[in-house]
Amino acid sequence: MLKGIFKAFQVWSLNGTLIDLGNDYRRHMSGGSLIISNLDKDQDTGAYQCTAFNTWGSILSRRASLQFAYLENFKTQTVRSAVNVREGQGVVLLCGPPPHSGELTFAWIFNEYPYFVQQDSRRFISQETGSLYFAKVEPTDVGNYTCVVNNTVTKEKILSSPTPLVLRSDGVMGEYEPKIEVHFPDSVPAAKESVVKLECFALGNPVPEISWRRTSGVPFPSKVKTKNSNAILEIPNFQQEDAGTYECMAENRRGKNAARGRISFHAKPHWLQTITDTALSIEENLFWECKANGKPKPSYSWLKNGEQGRVQIENGALSIAALNLSDSGMYQCVAENKHGIIYSSAQLMVLASPPSFSKSPLRALLKARSGSEVTLECKPQASPPAISLWKKGNEILQRTERITLFPNGTLKIANVTKRDAASYTCIAKNQFGTASTTGKLLITDPTRITMRPTNMEIIVGESIVIPCQIACDPALDVSFSWAFNGQLIDFQRDSDHFERVGGSISGDLMIRNIQLSHGGKYVCVIDTDVESLSTSAILVVKGPPGPPDKVSVEEITDSTAQLSWTPGRDNGSPITGYIIQARTPFTVGWQAVDTVPEVVNGNMLTATVVGLNAWVEYEFRVVARNTVGLGEPSPSSAKTRTEDAIPDTAPTDVGGGGGTKSELVITWEPVSEELQNGEGFGYIIAFRPVGTVTWTRAVISTPGVARYVFRNDTIPPFSPFDVKVGAYNNRGQGPFSSIATVYSAEEVPSVAPKRVRARSVSAAKIEVIWEALPAIPERVLGYEVVYWEDDTKPDTVGKVRISGNSTQVNITGLKANTVYYLSVAAFNTAGPGPQSAPINNTTKKPPPDRAPLNIQWTMIGSTLTLHWDPVVAMETESKVTGYLVSPSSVQSSDLSSEVQNDNYLIQIKAVSEGGEGVGSEPIHIHKLSMGARGSGSSRLSPLCRSAVLISALLSSVW
Repeated sequence: MLKGIFKAFQVWSLNGTLIDLGNDYRRHMSGGSLIISNLDKDQDTGAYQCTAFNTWGSILSRRASLQFAYLENFKTQTVRSAVNVREGQGVVLLCGPPPHSGELTFAWIFNEYPYFVQQDSRRFISQETGSLYFAKVEPTDVGNYTCVVNNTVTKEKILSSPTPLVLRSDGVMGEYEPKIEVHFPDSVPAAKESVVKLECFALGNPVPEISWRRTSGVPFPSKVKTKNSNAILEIPNFQQEDAGTYECMAENRRGKNAARGRISFHAKPHWLQTITDTALSIEENLFWECKANGKPKPSYSWLKNGEQGRVQIENGALSIAALNLSDSGMYQCVAENKHGIIYSSAQLMVLASPPSFSKSPLRALLKARSGSEVTLECKPQASPPAISLWKKGNEILQRTERITLFPNGTLKIANVTKRDAASYTCIAKNQFGTASTTGKLLITDPTRITMRPTNMEIIVGESIVIPCQIACDPALDVSFSWAFNGQLIDFQRDSDHFERVGGSISGDLMIRNIQLSHGGKYVCVIDTDVESLSTSAILVVKGPPGPPDKVSVEEITDSTAQLSWTPGRDNGSPITGYIIQARTPFTVGWQAVDTVPEVVNGNMLTATVVGLNAWVEYEFRVVARNTVGLGEPSPSSAKTRTEDAIPDTAPTDVGGGGGTKSELVITWEPVSEELQNGEGFGYIIAFRPVGTVTWTRAVISTPGVARYVFRNDTIPPFSPFDVKVGAYNNRGQGPFSSIATVYSAEEVPSVAPKRVRARSVSAAKIEVIWEALPAIPERVLGYEVVYWEDDTKPDTVGKVRISGNSTQVNITGLKANTVYYLSVAAFNTAGPGPQSAPINNTTKKPPPDRAPLNIQWTMIGSTLTLHWDPVVAMETESKVTGYLVSPSSVQSSDLSSEVQNDNYLIQIKAVSEGGEGVGSEPIHIHKLSMGARGSGSSRLSPLCRSAVLISALLSSVW
């Protein structure tokens, strides 16, 4: 690419002749690229090269070669001469491809399309010559063979005339040693990274076997492959180490033969060192060197603006002495060998100009700390370089012990003092002119750190301020920054924890809610115009320990487990102890467990857990503690089951009783799975009549069962038994419970109650009375009343039980005006005895379902007079026998927020044999309404009126 900011132009040449694009309708340029349409083999074949140029010069591009692929027809299409061969003899059928350009591939048709010759150890088609080779001929090979040639570029395909293969009749060819008919050249050049294919095929009887090797004895790398029964050796991605002599060996039982050839490595040039744009002053010397690698070694040449110039070349390097302006231009280093050519381009600018400080003036104000060293650079742009001198004010500076003047114009003043403060001027001069630049030097007092941070310890979660304060010259600009463990703190990104506090001379660092990750080295950096200072401190953050790790069960018994673990981080405070926790399928979460030793100190990494239940699957974890607190728990151990053991827990709450005649019912609280201690768990039930010695035992093998019934006609009713229940599993029998007294089932009462009577109390209630039973052999725990509407409706049966000696009960919730049948029986734990003869009773008609209406009231003094319309019962309702007036006191807040005194809420209901009727709407009467009148909200034409006086009641309420 042409360098520079000026627009570049391009021209193209073909075979060294400039292409006239103005008079060529088939060729034109677009963006510097040459576009050719309607390609013509005769006019467009050749080497193309682009020349780019602008005001700085010109350069040449690499050459590009354009060639045309083609494939001509075979010259004759007549049948080729027959090839006569004896059976067992080797033969070659020549293809003889016609003129062509571009890579070809070959195949052979046997007799007619699409029957192609299949290659194997006996037949081979060379992709170099196209010929078909038979190691030995067999009778099945007789026929016509046609060579098929394919151009891989143009995709053209042509067929030769058939070649007849005829078997001679003068006998079979005997065995003979291999004769290598196809072999690679003695010297094979191979390009870097190319695919190298070597062919080797031999005629012979029997069919020879082909093998390959390197004569150096170096084995083939894995990338090397053989194909077509070893007739082709393929080396992909060819490299320098693949070069050498290769040998093909053909062998059968009659002998062997070999062919050798050397593969040489070659590579086109590639750059090791290129040239770069260079700007030099007039009269300076130029030395440019470029280096390239290649095989064979490339040669070098140099071009200036595409042509040979005023150059001296030595070992490929370019040198020009005493540059002048005419030497400016574009230069190219050209490296070339027979496999390629490469170009490296660069621009040479020869400069001639007076001094100028436009790009590098002195700073208008330069501050320096007293006692420090000051360097002032004088770097004008000038070609050739300028000569410089320095002035302090109007005085020309001379070299002293403290003042050094360097040849490149740099001024250095050592150990500056306030007296060195002044204006300094650098004056530069060459043959083209003079220029100067001036700056003021200000000397400041040294900065001092007045309060430094100190090493400290802090607990996680707390907050702290780390001090950093200074005293400095007021002329200085000061900035503070903090680094944590070598990384600058970003106060915006880390504002959740870090904040810089203080004024212009204070850079204190506040750390809020300190975490363990905040422990480390903190450095306060103070930057001024003239110096940089720093001070540091170590912050140790203490927190609860980290979680232990690798909790392992080393040994386990039926009640103990020996654990080991590795410690976690102590987080700044030594670990003082460990707590062991366990979890089973029967516990809620993790529970602390007992250990030996009882207290596990921080130096221990093993402990024995005791008091475990046998045959239970446990998980364990470890929690570390230090002076700060408890840490996070470790990951849990693998689940481990304790060994089994004889049960050590007996069933509890042994009791029983009840049941039916001749039964002894025994119950207990089952032992939980956690305490069963092993497989094959069950219960042993032992019982005996009180006062006897011999126990009767029964075994239950179902762990969840909590009841056992012993049946025997000889068991007296309600007889006391000693009962105990034990546990067992596959390991043996465990303990029994304490002995409990359980009574056998008793017999039901044998006598029915007598003199049963019933009285209808209301529409929903019937009272039942009977005579208590006299003393009988059976226990009587109470009485049961059974009632029903009629015998045809068994689902209407109900019953009421009453315990003790009571001989009366009210049955409620009944239907109104309905006939009920009732019967009474005594009962005990065995159930109810015989029922009394049924009696019947009819519930009352229901009370009226209407409330009194048209209620009016008058209050004079403490007397309230009420009037209402009477309620008249219908034929299906009980006759009204009276009214129930219900006064009650309510708070004024129930009525109105404006009234703050007591009020009365009065409701009226009709009363009948069937019970109370529907109540009226409540009437609200205020205490302050004495002497007032009112009425209810409902108004109907009165049939008759009732009245009631409420005097004493109101007086008592008020």
